[in-house]
Amino acid sequence: MSLKTLSELFSLSTLDTRFIIPATVSPKEALEDANHEPAKPGQVQSHSAPEKTPDFATQGPLWKTREFYLYYLVIGISVPCMFKSVIEVSQESHPNYNKFSHLLSQGWIPGRQVDNSDAQYSGFRQNLPFLFLVILLHPLLRKAYDSFWRADTYTHVRSSAGQLTQGLTAAAAAEARLEQRISFDIPFASVFLIALHGLSIFKVLAILALNYKICKAVPRKYIPVATWVFNVGILFANELCSGYSYASILSFILPTSRVSETGEPTSHIGDVLDSYGGLIPRWEVLFNFTVLRLISFNLDYYWSLDPRSASPIEKKQLDPSNLSERDRVSIPARAGDFCFRNYFAYAMYSPLYLAGPVITFNDYMSQLRYRPHSIAFRRTMLYTVRFIVCLLTMEIMIHYMYMVAIFHAKPDWNQYTPAQLSMLGFFNLKHIWLKLLLPWRLFRLWALLDGIDPPENMVRCMSDNYSLTQFWRGWHRSFNKWSLRYLYIPLGGSATPGFWGRGRSVLNYLTVFTFIAIWHDIQLRLLMWGWLVTIFVLPELIAGAVFPARNWKERPTTYRWLCGVGAVAEVLMLMVANLVGFALGLDGLRDLVKGILGSYSGMAFLCTACGALFTGVQVMFEWREREKRQGIKMKC
Repeated sequence: MSLKTLSELFSLSTLDTRFIIPATVSPKEALEDANHEPAKPGQVQSHSAPEKTPDFATQGPLWKTREFYLYYLVIGISVPCMFKSVIEVSQESHPNYNKFSHLLSQGWIPGRQVDNSDAQYSGFRQNLPFLFLVILLHPLLRKAYDSFWRADTYTHVRSSAGQLTQGLTAAAAAEARLEQRISFDIPFASVFLIALHGLSIFKVLAILALNYKICKAVPRKYIPVATWVFNVGILFANELCSGYSYASILSFILPTSRVSETGEPTSHIGDVLDSYGGLIPRWEVLFNFTVLRLISFNLDYYWSLDPRSASPIEKKQLDPSNLSERDRVSIPARAGDFCFRNYFAYAMYSPLYLAGPVITFNDYMSQLRYRPHSIAFRRTMLYTVRFIVCLLTMEIMIHYMYMVAIFHAKPDWNQYTPAQLSMLGFFNLKHIWLKLLLPWRLFRLWALLDGIDPPENMVRCMSDNYSLTQFWRGWHRSFNKWSLRYLYIPLGGSATPGFWGRGRSVLNYLTVFTFIAIWHDIQLRLLMWGWLVTIFVLPELIAGAVFPARNWKERPTTYRWLCGVGAVAEVLMLMVANLVGFALGLDGLRDLVKGILGSYSGMAFLCTACGALFTGVQVMFEWREREKRQGIKMKC
C-alpha cells in the first residue's frame, strides 16, 4: 500500500465527507473541488462555526522544533510502557491470573486466550458472521428486486431532453426512486424484525402505532410535550416491564393458575408465544435507538406544520438533488411524506435499526429521493478497509490484554502497581471506545452500501481528546447532533449572553445529559455519569472566561502551555466520568483511585503521568492547527 493510499485511508474525507464540506454548502461542487484541488491555506472547509478554542496558528508549524522533539521522545518511551503494563498483568505468571482465567476462552491467535468477557462486545462478536452475510445479501436482494420490478423507470426518465421537461421529469424520477426503495424496505424490514425478535414484532408495532397516533391526533401545540412524555415513558416501561412478556400480559387479562393440582408448573399460551422470541428475544434492549427515530418523526412533522416552513426549496431556488446537509435536515419533508408507510420504513430501516447511527426523518426522505453525492465506490471501499483495521485492533488487544476480565473478577488490587492500575483503567476505556465504534461503523457501512449516508459516530481516536465539550461532539456524533436539534436548541441552547445565560446553558447541559443517561440505561451510575459530565464542563467554561485567547496574542507559547495544563485536568476528568458511567461505577472508581494515590510511589506516578499527558496534549493542539492549515476546522 502506497503512502498516498495510506494517507487517504485515514483521511477525514474517507471517514465522513461532512468533516471537509461545510454544512451549508452543496456537496456536489464541494466534492468535485476536493477531488481535484487541495484545500488552500486559510480556507475553512467545515460545517462548524469558529470555535472558542486555543488558536496557535500564528506560531507556524511546530513539528520540527526542539520542544516537539522532546515530546516525541517522551511519547516514544511512554506508549510502549503503557502497553507493557497491561500485558504483564495479563500473563499466566501474574499472582492474580487464576482469579480471572475462568473468564477467558480459547482465541484464534495460536497460543493465546481471548478476553471475551464483555457481554456487549461478545454478542456483537458472536453474531458478526451472520451480520456480514446479511450485509452482503441486502444490497444484492435490492438489485434483484429492482431488476425485476422496473426500477429503471426513474433512470429512463432522467434521460429525457428539454429544460422544462427535464425539471418535471427529475421530480418524477425522484418520486419513482422513493417508491421503489420504500416498496423494498418495508417487506425486508418486516422479515428482518421477525428473524430478530420473533412474535415480539407485534409489541414493536404497537408502540409505533401509539407514537404515530400522538403525532397525528394530538393538537399541534401539544405534540412536542406528548411526544417526549410518551417516549421517555416507553424507556422506563420497557425497563420496568422487561419487554412485556406475553405470559405476564395474558396472565393479567386472563388470570389462571400457573401450578397444576399435582404441584407441577402448567404451560400457558403466553409462554408458548414468548418461546418464539427470534435471535434477539430482548427486543427492548435495542429499542432505544428506535425511540430517537420516533421522536425525530414527530418533531419533524410538528415543525413542518409551521406556515413559515412552507416550500423553502422553491423560495430559495434550491436544487433538491444537491442540498447541503443542513438543508436536508432542516427543510421539512413534503406533507404527504408523513404517512405511516414512510414512518415504518424510516423507524425500522434495517441497516440502522440495531445500533444507528441516527439520521433524521427529513434527511432520510431526502436521501431516498436523491442518492447522496458523498457516496462513491472508492470511498466506501476505503471505509471498509478502515473498519477491518479497527476490528483487527480490537481482536489483537483482547488476545493480549485482559483488563476487562480483571475488572470483572475484582482481584486483590494490592498486587498491582499504581502504573498498572491506571493503565488497566485506561485500556478499559479503550475497549469501551472500540466496542462501540465497531457496531456503529459496521452498520453505517451497511447503509453506505445501500445508498444512504448517515453521520459518522466516532470522529477522533479516544486518546485524541482534551476537551469535554469537544469530546461529546465527537463521541456518538449522530446522537449529539440529534440531541442538539431536538433537545438542546429547543430548550434555549447557549444563545443567551451574560451570567444568567451561562447558568441556563449549564442547566440545559444537565437536562440533555440526564436524558442521555436515561436513554443509555436506567441505572444510578449512568445518572452519576451524566451529572459528572455536566459538573466537569464548568471548569472549562470558567477557564475560557477567565483566560480568553485574545488577551494572550502576544504570548502564544505561554498560552499554549497554560491551555495544556488545563487540558491535562480535562483528560483526567474525562477518564473519571467514563469509568464511572461505563466501566467501574463509583465504588470501583474509589478502589482504583485508592490504589493509585494510596502511596508516595502512586503520587509520584501521577505526577509523571500528568507530564506525559501534557506532551500528548501539545501534539493534539498542533494536530488541530495542522488541520486548520489544510482548510479543515471542526468543533471536536
